[in-house]
Amino acid sequence: MRISKRFGALVLSSGLALASAAAEPARPCTKHSPAHTVALLELYTSEGCNSCPPADSFVRSLYHSRFTPDQVVPLSLHVDYWDSLGWRDRFATAEFTQRQYWLSSTAHGRSVYTPEVFLAGREERDWRDRDFENAVAAINARVARASIELIERPAPEGSISVSATARVAAAEKGAPLGLYFAVYENDLVSEVKAGENSGATLRHGFVVRQWSPPVPLDAEGGAVLNWDKRLPADAHSASLGFVAFVENTRTGEVLQTVALPACGLR
Repeated sequence: MRISKRFGALVLSSGLALASAAAEPARPCTKHSPAHTVALLELYTSEGCNSCPPADSFVRSLYHSRFTPDQVVPLSLHVDYWDSLGWRDRFATAEFTQRQYWLSSTAHGRSVYTPEVFLAGREERDWRDRDFENAVAAINARVARASIELIERPAPEGSISVSATARVAAAEKGAPLGLYFAVYENDLVSEVKAGENSGATLRHGFVVRQWSPPVPLDAEGGAVLNWDKRLPADAHSASLGFVAFVENTRTGEVLQTVALPACGLR
């Protein structure tokens, strides 16, 4: 079988092109917040609470039919005050318990409970019915008072490298604002062996695995947060996502939110 020199040159040229493409480094993934306000949903939950699985399911199903990430961004924060009642929730932290108490106090609440839902920093008791959709629509109807950009950059296996940049409208400058960042994970399953959910298989989505304290916005209304850290040992990078939001650190009001699913830059 004879192969012409010309055909051989074409094969060689194509091979070099493929090799060049394979050698090209992965490009960062970016997500900008839209011109309208995106609602931040915070679910406070626990694997030790037998009334929490329906709320966990509600959060997991948000994007299946009714909503998009440009309408509402969910985060599931597991609290630790159930841990002494028979089952220790592996996702629970005292930090999330403290945040729940703080959000409740901004509305002059005297107690917390699970499951409890906050929408844009305000308690939302009607998350089970049509009123929730109306509440999200009302938030989306507002012109955004802050803009946020999330960028994921290539990182070694087991690590992430993400930056969040925020800037607020001129009218918001000088307010006590903070830029928050969270890493969430989907497709989590727990076999509960004790407590109120003993014997149950619990499925979770948008579970916060890492959380950054707020970076204060400066006098010009801007902030930058860089997150270069190792992931929890049991985290699966393909199921991760990132959320950034700007919040008034005195009132709890959330001005804007943006989410970026992990791009697999490993």
